[in-house]
Amino acid sequence: MSAIETVSIFSGIPVGQAMRRQVVSLAATADIAQGIRMMIRYKANAVLLTDNDIPHGVVSKTDLLGAYYAEIPTETALGDVMGSQPIACFPDDLVEDALEIMAAAGVHRLYVTGANRDEVIGKVAYADIVGLLYRYCRACERGTAHKRLKHSGGDPSARLRVKDVMTTEVWSCGDGDSLITVIESLTSRQMGAVLIKNPAASYVGVISKTDLIIAYHRGVAPKSAAGEIMSSPVHAVPAEALLSTALQQMLIRDVQRLFVHDGASEPGHITGVLALSDAARFRSGSCRACTAGRLLVR
Repeated sequence: MSAIETVSIFSGIPVGQAMRRQVVSLAATADIAQGIRMMIRYKANAVLLTDNDIPHGVVSKTDLLGAYYAEIPTETALGDVMGSQPIACFPDDLVEDALEIMAAAGVHRLYVTGANRDEVIGKVAYADIVGLLYRYCRACERGTAHKRLKHSGGDPSARLRVKDVMTTEVWSCGDGDSLITVIESLTSRQMGAVLIKNPAASYVGVISKTDLIIAYHRGVAPKSAAGEIMSSPVHAVPAEALLSTALQQMLIRDVQRLFVHDGASEPGHITGVLALSDAARFRSGSCRACTAGRLLVR
């Protein structure tokens, strides 16, 4: 009788090939202001907390938004606002197993330890795994993008474009709305950034979690208007841009998402958002090469 075995594109690939060696860490007694400075300096989304050099907890940007929302002073110890215990894996664990752990635990990163579980030697985040996936898919001769390009005689227009992958839901707040409202929008919808529009309903800026924690550090009141801290103008990618080009921009700039506009070159109307999760879904799930490769009949 034939046995069916589930296989993914990451089968056999160890976490060590995707992880980053740099780990941003602080003592649990360090204050929130120090944590924010470290996140900004190293473009990190979380800080590992230690107690006598032993991993103790994790504080993410989302945790800091909660502290900002509650108007907790930035002199407060990070250990008092940490959201979770660090979840770890080994460098020789498989990437596909790491993805399952992250999904089950609802976290965006795993810390990597050596033989000594108290020694953190790196971390692997969702963006790192998508970057690895991007490199594998570009080299895959059985992939959808390669087949489209071959079928078209080398015409790049046959390849996947941003519009084929993006999410069409775009959430926004008004420039007169309070930062409290912005925080509520981000956390309730699990977003990393929200568009800001003026009374004429034109998009005039963006507020990200990074913008908010910087405002927190600077002492900006949570009741302040969104227009006071938004980043402007809105930088967006054309819907007709190649997915591979947009994904490359995201990985190089170390950002989790890009807004999408309907113009050819100049920004037009914002029509969607491209997230790393969207790119991962299309590069690992919808490609026939990967789907076919998941079932091996023996």
